[in-house]
Amino acid sequence: MKRSYLDYAMSVIVGRALPDVRDGLKPVHRRILHAMNERAWRSDRPYVKSAKIVGEVIGNYHPHGDAAVYDTLVRMAQDFSMRLPLIDGQGNFGSV
Repeated sequence: MKRSYLDYAMSVIVGRALPDVRDGLKPVHRRILHAMNERAWRSDRPYVKSAKIVGEVIGNYHPHGDAAVYDTLVRMAQDFSMRLPLIDGQGNFGSV
C-alpha cells in the first residue's frame, strides 16, 4: 500500500506540478493557452474578461476549482513572474 501511494504521488508531481522540459509549461498553462487559441482570443483581438477565459478552461479542460486557473492566468500576465509574459493583461494584475 505504501509503495502504490508513493508511485501515485510521484506520478501526480511529475505530471502536474513540475514544468515540462520541452517548453517550461505546466498542464494548466497549456490548457489556458489552448482554450484562448481555440476561441481566437489573441493579442490582435479586443481584450476578454478573465472570468470568461477561466470559465472556458474549467468547463472544457480543467474540471477542478477556479483558483488554480485564476492564479495561473495572473502569473502568465506578470512580467516579474515569468521571463516572458504569455498573456497581455489589461488592468490590475499585481505589482512587485
